[in-house]
Amino acid sequence: MPKYVAFLRAINLGAKRKFPKADIVTATEAAGGTDVETHINTGNVLLTTSLRSRAKVESALEAAYEEQAGFVVPTIVFTPAELVAIADDARELTGARPDLERHYVYLLKDEPDPALARAVEERSDAVNEVVVRGRAAHILLGPGYEAGGVDPYRVEKSLGVVATNRNFNVVTTLADKWCS
Repeated sequence: MPKYVAFLRAINLGAKRKFPKADIVTATEAAGGTDVETHINTGNVLLTTSLRSRAKVESALEAAYEEQAGFVVPTIVFTPAELVAIADDARELTGARPDLERHYVYLLKDEPDPALARAVEERSDAVNEVVVRGRAAHILLGPGYEAGGVDPYRVEKSLGVVATNRNFNVVTTLADKWCS
């Protein structure tokens, strides 16, 4: 059976969107997931399922999560190979920029329109950069970062797709831990 890595968006933010790890596991199992693991309390889930398409996995998980949590939980799913590719891109981009202070990876439910991706990348400047590759947007923030053209929140909104973000360490740790 195939394995997937699911990233939940906008959970455990404030008092009204609490979704504890134990409840995530219960809901994932209710959606047909087995061998379920979580990593930290930000909505990172490894599962095995008989479902064979990303869209079906996302749909099943979102329905189960909404039922368990009582609110909509957008869910973005990758195969282990896809997550490894994103982590490899993150390592490459970070290695090319030793001055980085922060590296966020926006994990995208769908690939953005190429014109939108180009427009977002064009916001890059000499210090801060956006690189969109497939279903991931890398936000590379250099020394003395201040909100400007490369504002992570604006980047997410400008891509026009459902997204959630994780930092470099979470993405690479999960790729190494769950996908090797």
